[in-house]
Amino acid sequence: MKLTSSHLDVLPPSFFISVFDSIGPCILEIINTSLYTGSVPSYFKQAIVEPILKKPNLDPSLPSSYRPISKLPLVSKILEKIAAEQLINFLEKNNVLDIFQSGFRKLHSTETALLKVSSDILMAADSGEYTVLVMLDLSSAFDTVEHSIMINRLKDLFGITGVVLKWFMSYLSERSFTVCINHVLSETSVLSSGVPQGSVLGPILFLLYILPLGHIIRRYNNISYHLYADDIQLYCSFKASELYKLSCLNNCLSEIKQWLNDNFLQLNADKTETLIIAPDHMLSEIRQHISFLDPSFQSSLRNLGVIFDSSMSLEKHSKQLVRNCFYHLRNISKLRLLVSKAELEMIIHAFISSRLDYCNGLFTCLNKSALDRLQSVQNAAARLLTGTNKRSHITPVLASLHWLPVNFRVHFKILVVTFRALHGEAPQYISDLLKPHASSRALRSSGQRLLVVPRTRFKTRGDRAFQALAPRLWNSLPLSLRCLDSTDSFKKQLKTFLYKRAFN
Repeated sequence: MKLTSSHLDVLPPSFFISVFDSIGPCILEIINTSLYTGSVPSYFKQAIVEPILKKPNLDPSLPSSYRPISKLPLVSKILEKIAAEQLINFLEKNNVLDIFQSGFRKLHSTETALLKVSSDILMAADSGEYTVLVMLDLSSAFDTVEHSIMINRLKDLFGITGVVLKWFMSYLSERSFTVCINHVLSETSVLSSGVPQGSVLGPILFLLYILPLGHIIRRYNNISYHLYADDIQLYCSFKASELYKLSCLNNCLSEIKQWLNDNFLQLNADKTETLIIAPDHMLSEIRQHISFLDPSFQSSLRNLGVIFDSSMSLEKHSKQLVRNCFYHLRNISKLRLLVSKAELEMIIHAFISSRLDYCNGLFTCLNKSALDRLQSVQNAAARLLTGTNKRSHITPVLASLHWLPVNFRVHFKILVVTFRALHGEAPQYISDLLKPHASSRALRSSGQRLLVVPRTRFKTRGDRAFQALAPRLWNSLPLSLRCLDSTDSFKKQLKTFLYKRAFN
């Protein structure tokens, strides 16, 4: 567990750990008593709320610019951790959680969510279809969870009863909080609704609270969706002769809004955005069929940190990424004489490499000029670290640092995700995109773990969609790599393989 401290802690976390051999039996007895009796001590239900600015560019004078983070006592989080692990085991064993929910779940991430959505959109485009993507956002979703509805959902929808249900009722009831700003504490107030944002158990309970939302969307056959905590993505693909399918999008949105109102969740209309992925000559006609979304039309939108545009080229995202990276490189260059080379490399990886690698599995749709711009960022970082002249050839510098070029880092990410999907270490919706090749005849390639490369109507984008690109890359690997069973061994040998291919 992360040893975060709170004003409510009797002992500082570091000291708590150092004396745990002595106090451990007492902590064990407290936790077991709570679980056996179905009662959570009131001290465990007190929180210190510290407002944190959501984004650096927001107005700090507005309360809406802050996210309230609850800091609970360390012992309370230990109890929540134990309860959460047992609850997650129950949910996974019974396949309770929504397959398209990627928030707060093991093996799931923003990248896997975006890989699924972008692959669906690009494969639809390769089949001659257009797509409308709608991004929905909830206002203060964690703070408006109604406790009585949450308890009824645990009991009626998930079959939680007895002392376990009693424990959750005790956990949610009689909670209190105190706001702390600049080390000044407010008066204590009762928390009549919501789950603690920043707690261990709160996010899991929120996923269970909004689970019926997926059931509603799945009733509309023409609508696909993906969830990341309280971020909702709806997308509908259709051919030019099937614009009538967009009426389902209107009906689905109306039902979602009604369900949110019934469950005390509020849709943030100001943050609702709509992106039409279609040729320019079709935009006006499509807009007429979804005029109910008129205020939310965007030429591009930020989806979980990645900027999508109407052509799904990620051109705007790559340009923004390059600007941000060079901004940080200029600041890092001022530290060059103040830190060691090892520390400078650590800073570069923290501020530059992490940005280049974030969701780079989607960069398969970038054209050569965009990839060259990203490569220029890595080249500049390598020259800054090694003190190499601008006119010097960069390939030996990257080889000396053992840095894979950007294009090969993208391939590395795709192949690692593919390996994990084939070995049950990725979300089910990623594994479902990959189909093993089954030959109708006995061939020498039968035991080589090949994948099917899907056929599409057009070939302009098919190779850039994850569903099509992953099998092509996977099938190009040596058999010795495809048959590895250890993820760590695979990553190490794959990196060596790509490194030799990049620099030889």
